Amino acid sequence: MSKTEIRALTFDVFGTVVDWRNSIAREVTTSPPLKELKIDGFKFADAWRALYQPSMEKVRQGDIGWVNLDALHRINLNHLIDEFNLETLQERDLVHLNKVWHRLDPWPDSVAGMHRLKTNFILASLSNGNVSLILNMARRAGIPWDMILGAEIAGHYKPEPEAYRKSVELLGLAPSQAMMVAAHNGDLVAASDVGLRTAFIRRPKEYGPKQTMDIEPEHSFDFVADDLLDLAEQLDC
Repeated sequence: MSKTEIRALTFDVFGTVVDWRNSIAREVTTSPPLKELKIDGFKFADAWRALYQPSMEKVRQGDIGWVNLDALHRINLNHLIDEFNLETLQERDLVHLNKVWHRLDPWPDSVAGMHRLKTNFILASLSNGNVSLILNMARRAGIPWDMILGAEIAGHYKPEPEAYRKSVELLGLAPSQAMMVAAHNGDLVAASDVGLRTAFIRRPKEYGPKQTMDIEPEHSFDFVADDLLDLAEQLDC
């Protein structure tokens, strides 16, 4: 199949479109009342993110019923209260902190690259983030989605096959007419198993300067790009 047969690009969001680590570290070190606690912002961001997959796995395995990512982030934040001495924060402060995931900054190339890609393709999130999270993030950052899809819509967290299959179905497309765009090998392999085309985006500093995973593609994906502007160039946008 040629690239001209691709109708839609479906995107991973955390790490591929937005820079979660620097965004969270910035917030906890500069925003009152958090900045008074003098938390190591990067250590905090890493610890919070480390609970992301384990908490979703409990939903995937049926250990807990379906809850959206905002709820999982809050459960995980509660686990960090003692470790990072957050006991002095009031409930409204914790609610605001939990919604930092709604305020993540895009990578420098993301918005411009996506505007170029939008000239030829439908752009849809295919994220584990809930609809309000992805919507609020997009409005703040100017991310030009045509559609918000993913876990909450499908009722399944990636990399479960239904997360990809249902999202593409809602676009009225066959899996082969959509391409998953992600900075994570596992996400792309799972999408490919359902029949989507794949594009690996290099984000070698997503997890900071000591990142050891997902630096390079580990499989034969359809496209490999340095960023979303590079992907737009490869797709003639």
